[in-house]
Amino acid sequence: MSLITTHVLDASLGRPAAGIAVTLQTGDGTPIAAGITDSDGRIADLGPETLPAGHYALRFAVAEYFAASQTPAFYPVVTIDFTVRSEELHYHVPILLSPFAYSTYRGS
Repeated sequence: MSLITTHVLDASLGRPAAGIAVTLQTGDGTPIAAGITDSDGRIADLGPETLPAGHYALRFAVAEYFAASQTPAFYPVVTIDFTVRSEELHYHVPILLSPFAYSTYRGS
């Protein structure tokens, strides 16, 4: 299992957000891995099994997701910056998404 996983829920529709491109990056923006959310809004294999401690970011390309349903949206990209403190922990970084807002939390 990869060290980093994610899950996107479309809070405005009450369902998973499938088909969102997500990129795992270093803190300076260098891409490490990429994936697309599945039918359950998840990416379970995003990146390597270990990463050194440091600053990372997940970049969610949400403009295309909303455009597919002709939904006007404010944020074309959602970027979540976070810190990996230990190679031994799993980091689940989900987002709750709507056309004009998003929230995130440290999942399990």
